Amino acid sequence: MGHRAILHVDMDAFFVSVELRDRPELVDKPVIVGFPEGRSVVLSASYDCRARGVHSAMPMSQAIPLMPEATIVEPSHHKYYEASEQIMAYFRTLTPLVEQVSVDEAFLDVTGSVRMLGGPVEIARTIRQHISQNMGLPSSVGIAKNKFVAKLASTYAKPNGMAVIAPERTEEFLEDLPVSKMWGVGKRTGEQLHALGIETVGQLSREPESRLVARMGEHGRSLHLLSRGIDYRPVEVTREEKSISAEHTFAEDISDPQVLEGELLRLSHRVAKRLRDQGHAAGGVGLKIKYRDFTGLTRTKTLGAATDSSSAIGDAALSLLSKLLPLAQPVRLIGVRAERLQDPEYGLQLSLDPKDEKVREAERMADLIGQKFPQSLVTPARFLRPRE
Repeated sequence: MGHRAILHVDMDAFFVSVELRDRPELVDKPVIVGFPEGRSVVLSASYDCRARGVHSAMPMSQAIPLMPEATIVEPSHHKYYEASEQIMAYFRTLTPLVEQVSVDEAFLDVTGSVRMLGGPVEIARTIRQHISQNMGLPSSVGIAKNKFVAKLASTYAKPNGMAVIAPERTEEFLEDLPVSKMWGVGKRTGEQLHALGIETVGQLSREPESRLVARMGEHGRSLHLLSRGIDYRPVEVTREEKSISAEHTFAEDISDPQVLEGELLRLSHRVAKRLRDQGHAAGGVGLKIKYRDFTGLTRTKTLGAATDSSSAIGDAALSLLSKLLPLAQPVRLIGVRAERLQDPEYGLQLSLDPKDEKVREAERMADLIGQKFPQSLVTPARFLRPRE
């Protein structure tokens, strides 16, 4: 072939798509995934909501007025991570070179797979068909000779499509794209390029490299290479997660320790569930606090033995919180992090307390029920919110 064959697979409105798969009555209706509280943000939005200006990370207080008829669905993170793991596991049956970028996107180097599976276009079609038929989810795929161009191509393939940029047409594809679409071009870099009279990728490619380096250093050199469609970065096999975390931003600043403790336990339950799903145990627990004035702090605690128990992680988090009381000021965000991850087969120590073992067994039974009935929500009763 003479070139690498790189695919960038991006799930379309992933959280929304998972919810529509499980709640078909919402298909063809505007949907926003997020908590309706004022300070919460949009996690995902259907494309009709996006057409009205709703986007990820937008405060819900701004999103709801833009699309007041949208159905607000509270997120079910366990479903999203389970779907993500199934998708990534499938990718690894096609090629060992899979770089997971986030919960809903990955790069695949299929250069070594084309003899067995067909050309990159055929492989991409197979991927989209498999994800659609077996998981009921839409996906978009960009195909190119490197990661930079493949990522751009998948953006133009959305929603639920495929875009192929042949190696010999790479510079033609890049010519009229705004430089803001490039990796590494944020607000500050964009302003620097604008000051040089550079608005498009094509203009950037024709700019003398020496002038860019003089203005932006090595960053200018790397941008110049990208603008010419040159990207030597390999697809790097995803490394093991070093930590697993969850956090929550309150609708109003919280001073009540009992409210904080309740949210810590809820977050610890979510983190421990992800630990068990991914086959990890935590050797340490971290607490994250952000105060009213946006200042924050973190505290960590080393555990006596690695664990994947919601109760053990919750107890450690509560212990860390207790050392911060009384609060310096009201809290706007709180989070829990499991760290020093290890294989539970070697790190997990069984408790001598029968009560602890019963709790762990109950947690595993809840996991099994959730796997068998993915639309159900199996959670400790104290976490259930009363219906109005």
